[in-house]
Amino acid sequence: MKKIAVLGSTGSIGTQTLEIVRYNKDIEVTALAAGRSVNRLEEQIREFKPKIACLWEKEKAKELKAAVADLDVKVVSGMEGLIEAATEESAEIVVTAVVGMIGIRPTIAAMEAGKDIALANKETLVTAGHIIMPLAKEKGVSILPVDSEHSAIFQSLQGAAGNKIHKILLTASGGPFRGYTREQMASVRLEDALKHPNWSMGHKITIDSSTMVNKGLEVMEAHWLFDVEMDQVQVVVQPASIIHSMVEYEDGAVIAQLGTPDMKLPIQYALYYPQRRYLPGGRLDFTKLKEITFDVPDMENFRGLKLAYEAGRRGGSLPTVFNAANEMAVGLFLDRKIPYLTITDMIEGAMEHHKVVDAPNVEQILESEREAYDFIKSTWKY
Repeated sequence: MKKIAVLGSTGSIGTQTLEIVRYNKDIEVTALAAGRSVNRLEEQIREFKPKIACLWEKEKAKELKAAVADLDVKVVSGMEGLIEAATEESAEIVVTAVVGMIGIRPTIAAMEAGKDIALANKETLVTAGHIIMPLAKEKGVSILPVDSEHSAIFQSLQGAAGNKIHKILLTASGGPFRGYTREQMASVRLEDALKHPNWSMGHKITIDSSTMVNKGLEVMEAHWLFDVEMDQVQVVVQPASIIHSMVEYEDGAVIAQLGTPDMKLPIQYALYYPQRRYLPGGRLDFTKLKEITFDVPDMENFRGLKLAYEAGRRGGSLPTVFNAANEMAVGLFLDRKIPYLTITDMIEGAMEHHKVVDAPNVEQILESEREAYDFIKSTWKY
């Protein structure tokens, strides 16, 4: 019986992870953590019977504790509670599916406790890759990517036998505004940006995909996960989301992972690696697949991707500022407080304002995050 903890259990990745648990019946969930959804977490607790359950908000955690008083579960809250859930003694793998930089501390704590990480929290590597990857090596734990693109790269590297990567080809759908000019995007509404052509995801990541900021975060994540330079990661637009990413080796051979757009495949692969298990769902029918088309990403109109490369090349605390400014800007857009194009304006402004700290520790990373938030608040009146 494999034992796992799921951080972000009520979100898109978390709920799909629990679907896999439900289907396979040989995984025990020892800890669950969520943001503020008392009812959904209570339902999960009653079904999966974890030892620990965490809600980020203290008052919500009190409600949850009362609701599950008849069960043998410890209810905790806040960062301390999140770390307790991540380090639950019997868990072997921690699925880190929380959104945002709150994922850094529990991920580090889990690794220090000897847990393998099924990584779905981009911010952990984007902002603290220089801490996370050496720590994984030191502790002898595995970082198993859950993101569809990084899982595809990881799968394409199986059997590499130590051969060097020449280039990573990171695919992107292009989002709902592929081919748009900035003039056309000026009138984009929230409802338009939330309509991803291929994937069903949470609101924040869906907006990030529409701006291609998400792809920029993935480039930075791939840089750390696979030990390649930023410029060895090439973004390729593949609108159908059939090829999930590719690896080019030094001899010119390109190995790709293909499949239908289904996040349960990379989640299940991470949980059972290196074993592949049957997964119900759609299959590619190559007799009906007439063509797979490719394009070059438009970094002038989708400036988020261009800024991500700039942040990743410079490194230090600049990727944190890129990420933090985007988090705040997307939150404001979701609240209908700023226009769509202001998202990348805020990112660029925060990056230009920031004085980079090389190899920041966790406190300096979090301080850079606060600085980006303060800059946006003082510069934009919304």
